[in-house]
Amino acid sequence: MPHDYSKFTLPGADAASPTPAVSPLQAFGWQPFFAQQTSTDEMATHPPARVTEVHRSGLRVLGDGIDMILPPRADATVGDWLLIDHELPSASRLLERKSLIKRRAAGHEVKVQLIAANIDTAFIVTSCNADFNVARLERYIALTLEAGVTPVILITKADLCDDPATYAKTAEAISDRVTVVTLNARGEEPNVKLAPWCKPGQTIAFLGSSGVGKSTLTNALTGSEIAATQGIREDDAKGRHTTSHRQLHVLPGSCAVLDTPGVRELQLTDAETGVAEVFSDIDALSAQCRFNDCSHESEPGCAVLAALESGEIDAARLGRWRKLLAEDRHNTATLAQRRSRDKSFGKMVRQVKKIKGR
Repeated sequence: MPHDYSKFTLPGADAASPTPAVSPLQAFGWQPFFAQQTSTDEMATHPPARVTEVHRSGLRVLGDGIDMILPPRADATVGDWLLIDHELPSASRLLERKSLIKRRAAGHEVKVQLIAANIDTAFIVTSCNADFNVARLERYIALTLEAGVTPVILITKADLCDDPATYAKTAEAISDRVTVVTLNARGEEPNVKLAPWCKPGQTIAFLGSSGVGKSTLTNALTGSEIAATQGIREDDAKGRHTTSHRQLHVLPGSCAVLDTPGVRELQLTDAETGVAEVFSDIDALSAQCRFNDCSHESEPGCAVLAALESGEIDAARLGRWRKLLAEDRHNTATLAQRRSRDKSFGKMVRQVKKIKGR
């Protein structure tokens, strides 16, 4: 029998408040985008549940009355929605994603690492100290824009800095598509300043280096110590890994929050559109070059080099654009070759099995 969600209110929510009641599934981030991929009849036998943790031993999924471990699978990541098959859990159907944040896996192995799915807003967290790095912020923004996620730059430790406005001004110059917020990660500031993005039914993620305050922000929003925290090294402002794995927390009366470990290596792949959006000024200039295949190095009629010479664009920014484009194209091509080899090998294996069967 279908559940009646019409009168459900999240625990801790004031019944007299103007915040509309949400269903148990909506509390986990269920939206019309996912509902249109199934039916009431299918949901009655295969209820939806969301992946909140991924471990080598399996996936933890939560839903309306569901808290279980599914067998591990390579095609699912934190934030995904599955229609649970109780008779054969490994056959649970993965729903189409609204968004997907991914990168080339760290190290020498040629593969894509799925970071998170179905995120609405990504808070790219940095600090008013030596951690602040424009090139890293540009990478994160390109990553999130390519994924179809709204990026917001959060600059923490503003209370420990004499001039946080300077950091904010530098961050705002990166892209006019990105909102910049400065705050103290402790106390009430996160709840107040992040409220526009942390509404019931929304899913947010904190991304950034270790020690910038991602877990502290998660704790501030929950009002409890659900995420471990520790300080940074004073000599270089670098943090220690306190979050060991990605975990999605569902907050009563608020949103779902993804806390992530600090990322030391962020290699882009399949992110050309995201890079173009971050560097929209240079991308627009490149379309005006005389030659379609202009490398913007020495060709005559290069609009990008002309803008550089006139001072319209900054040399350092141009260098970062070139670097990200080259990296993305290399990784995208390398991964495409890997996929092609895997596909050819799989075809050969199937042919051998078919011959043996005869």
